Amino acid sequence: MRDLNYQLKQLCYRNRDGSYSTQANRQRMLNQIASQLHEMGYRRMTTHSLKPKHVDALVKRWLSEGMTAGTIKNRMNCLRWWAAKVGRRNVVARSNNFYGIPDRQFVSKVSKATDIDDRQLMAVKDDCVRMSLELQRAFGLRREEAIKFKPGFADKGEHIVLKDSWTKGGKARVVPLYTDKQREVLNRAHRLAGNGSLIPSHKQYVQQLRVYERQTTQAGLSRLHGLRHAYAQQRYQELTGWHSPAAGGPISAMLSPQQKQQDHRARLAISKELGHAREQISAVYLGR
Repeated sequence: MRDLNYQLKQLCYRNRDGSYSTQANRQRMLNQIASQLHEMGYRRMTTHSLKPKHVDALVKRWLSEGMTAGTIKNRMNCLRWWAAKVGRRNVVARSNNFYGIPDRQFVSKVSKATDIDDRQLMAVKDDCVRMSLELQRAFGLRREEAIKFKPGFADKGEHIVLKDSWTKGGKARVVPLYTDKQREVLNRAHRLAGNGSLIPSHKQYVQQLRVYERQTTQAGLSRLHGLRHAYAQQRYQELTGWHSPAAGGPISAMLSPQQKQQDHRARLAISKELGHAREQISAVYLGR
């Protein structure tokens, strides 16, 4: 392993900010960044060698490769994290506009909703992974939330509560239970996990995450974040009475003033259920 790759890995081990998935993604991206710097001729770097010229070269490469604005901004966050941890915060400009990085596109023009049927679920051999997938589908949970799910804690009758240690950004939240199908899924989760979580007692989260990834790949399942999109679009139809723009429904300009109010209320509710603070994020799932 090259010196920079190794040192960044150690930096991540010493600074465990965020959830397990955040830490894993950060380590993965920093490893990619170190390898790209090496490919571009920046050899024998250490974590304290980061300079503006390195950031400029990386951004130029990412833009030339046609990388999406969201992906580039995620990598910039990793660079800023790296710079801050080694006391070189000023190496990376505070604004992404400084580097000519375009704004993230929040409006979905094509539906990214996906579903999994019972036949596909049965192709997943691990009981806990299969139940996590059902929870993702029924409640719009993120992968980490569904893996860490403890039905004995979460089930409050008319809603579920997600602990802050399960969620992205450490924000606890409530998701309503409004269908018989959701209750059925919860009851089966109770029977499987008992007083524990959907992580077997002899495993840690990272180990179960690897099982999840392996099992879903072997079952031919991909783009599972699309289950959250499907949940959001279904909820929108239930709350408004019409399909969302991403699912073929009317765009905002076609709605009456009363419908626009209903649309706004629905988007606020769905954003909250999905764990987002801003109504604007709903456009990623629903279109506009």
